[in-house]
Amino acid sequence: MTRGVRNRLIAFVVLSALGITYVTASYLGLVDRVTGRNITVTALLPDSGGLFEGSEVTYRGVKIGQVSDVSPTEDGIRVELTLKHDTKLPTDAEMAVHNLSAVGEQYLDFLPPDEDPPYAKDGTVFRGDESALPVDEGDLLVDMYDFVGSVDRKSLQVAIHELGEMFGDTGRDLQTLIDSGSTFVREASAHTDETVRLLRSGLTVLRTQRGQKENIRSFAGDLDTLTKALRDSDGDLRGVLSGTPGTAREVDALLKDLEPTLPILLSDLVSVDQVVSSYLPGLEQLLVTYPALIAGGPTGSTRDGWGHTNLQFDYSVPPCTKGYLPPTKWRSPHDLTDAPVYPAKCIPTGPQEMRGPQMAPGPTRPNASPGRVYSDRWAKGPVEYEQPPNLSVLGGDAWKWMLVGPVASR
Repeated sequence: MTRGVRNRLIAFVVLSALGITYVTASYLGLVDRVTGRNITVTALLPDSGGLFEGSEVTYRGVKIGQVSDVSPTEDGIRVELTLKHDTKLPTDAEMAVHNLSAVGEQYLDFLPPDEDPPYAKDGTVFRGDESALPVDEGDLLVDMYDFVGSVDRKSLQVAIHELGEMFGDTGRDLQTLIDSGSTFVREASAHTDETVRLLRSGLTVLRTQRGQKENIRSFAGDLDTLTKALRDSDGDLRGVLSGTPGTAREVDALLKDLEPTLPILLSDLVSVDQVVSSYLPGLEQLLVTYPALIAGGPTGSTRDGWGHTNLQFDYSVPPCTKGYLPPTKWRSPHDLTDAPVYPAKCIPTGPQEMRGPQMAPGPTRPNASPGRVYSDRWAKGPVEYEQPPNLSVLGGDAWKWMLVGPVASR
């Protein structure tokens, strides 16, 4: 080996050793510490939160330095931080102690609101309060123990049992629900424009709801009042609901026992009601006149203390004959053929005192009578009321005759 080659090998080994030493010293921070290029800042905290010398310091999750010293003070903990020389950390940044994992490995993270200066330099002090510290594991365990102890075991057992009942045998349904949700998300992603329009329309609906908030609040208040009334009447409602099935069964049994008598009776009452409603004016006149007549009846009296009523027929006034069929046109009693009905009525021509149903107030007009029962002033022929047939042949449908009977009768 020549002298030149030996010198070149020695120079290569020396330069390699220096490079490796420099890289190692830079990685360990020895170069910045020796040259004094690092930035040293101070963080004041009420507690260490688990920080120790060598803990990482991050800026929004990116490592910018480490904790160089932790010392107690009268008000808390003083933490010395060594940051990289090129770090631009805003002085208004908030800091918080976090855990890398559940077993610890705390680090100090800075979260500035923006990236604007001024930036931290040697001697800058950051201050934090209790919100900057993580929850102590001991306090967390104690609070969890107190919480678990405050839960009633029987109620918890009931809740777990009900949850089991709710989700029991629902695996396939839940899987279908999850699959449908995934399908919905894929469809929404495949139709982004339609989804965006839908969301914008939903925003319009929400704005409309906000504009109608007073009406919605009023409706909610009324609904709350109704709900409170139902809650206050819970006992009565329960009584009605519990008693209704039995009452319904009793009524059903009663109606079955009355078949077919009840439908026939109701049908007859409909016919009677037709007559009464048709001659309602005359009935009203009777109810007005009859009490006055009865009140004036017992007024006659004599000195013996007894009341006397005298009923005397006076034939000095002949009966009314005008308006009736003359005797010369009377039919023979032996003639049994059909003939038109003669509308006989009294036409007063003298001093007769007109009485009888024909002088009572007439029935209502055809367009106002529900039963369509009219006198001969409006009807072309006599009014007929027919007895309904035996409805027992209808069986359980006999009650329907109450509805179709009045319109089916002529």
